[in-house]
Amino acid sequence: LVKMKAVAVLLGPAGVGLAGLYMNLIPTGSTIAALGIGNVGTRQIASANAEGGEEAVGRTRRALFWGTLILSLLGAALFWLASGLIARVILREPERAGDVAWLALGVALTVAAGAQGALLTGLRRVGDLARSNVGAAVISAALGVLDLWLWGSKGLLVVVLAGPVVSFLLGHLYVARLGPPAGAAPQLKEMAREWQVMARLGFAFMISGLVTTLGHLAVRALVQREAGTEALGQFQAAWAIGMTYLSFVLGAMATDYYPRLTAVIGDREAAARLVNEQTEVALLLCGPVLLAMLGFAPWVIHLLYTAEFAPAVEILRWQLLGDILKVISWPLGFILLAAGAGKTFVFAESLGIAVFFLGVTIGLP
Repeated sequence: LVKMKAVAVLLGPAGVGLAGLYMNLIPTGSTIAALGIGNVGTRQIASANAEGGEEAVGRTRRALFWGTLILSLLGAALFWLASGLIARVILREPERAGDVAWLALGVALTVAAGAQGALLTGLRRVGDLARSNVGAAVISAALGVLDLWLWGSKGLLVVVLAGPVVSFLLGHLYVARLGPPAGAAPQLKEMAREWQVMARLGFAFMISGLVTTLGHLAVRALVQREAGTEALGQFQAAWAIGMTYLSFVLGAMATDYYPRLTAVIGDREAAARLVNEQTEVALLLCGPVLLAMLGFAPWVIHLLYTAEFAPAVEILRWQLLGDILKVISWPLGFILLAAGAGKTFVFAESLGIAVFFLGVTIGLP
């Protein structure tokens, strides 16, 4: 939020809109490149830790490391090769192909950081994960604000890339503290078996993640084309606030909830009890925040952005109504992840993003 406040003050709504597009291109590329390795890695590490002990965790760690290395390099290379096409088709500004090519670095590091987070989450190293996330947020914000102050719009790329770079470096620091994986290095055949399990389930997560990120990217491209870059900035401003306060609660709980649910998913009674508890906690934590945001939306927008962003207030209020349903359905979605129900998960995510895109297309005028 501090970074986007700096973009809003120094570059205005158009700068926020362009930053939002860049920030959506990186997760789109990394979603394709990662093949769902973040979600699957968490599940596999948590299962190995609960059932197989240190040696099983060591085997999965090695498979996760080498798989991530290959995927991140391939993903970055393909994104770099496609930079001209992306600038022409999505941004509709072919002259920005050079800037888009630099985002390939963010794609590679986002894939790598996702695997690091999967390892720490699967082992329930919540403290390390928290320190890594907080450190990355603070350092990347400081670098982004300093960069914008010194170079203005020319430094927008640094603002976008600072997050992935710092996240990867801090993630590497905390993963290194775990020490080397236990057990002897597995043979290629054993590694291939681990990759096969990851790929089979990961492909479903990749498809669902790709559908979601492409849907968000398509909506932003539609808003930019139909209403202009400034309108896209208004949309991005409201969206960033909604995602920030939701992830503050839901993302934090997922760090602990997802591995615990994976460990008990075979016990229907225990799993149902855990889901009900998380739903109640989510509503208790988010309810007051939702009400406060509805009432104080004009002050929040003015505080976090500038007076130019007043039209974002109405967008934010509509988004808050949807967030109520998002909070209720959030714990249920993890049942599909923990149970490995890939096809059902893809269907649910695809249906959700299709309704979102259709709603924006109809309601945009």
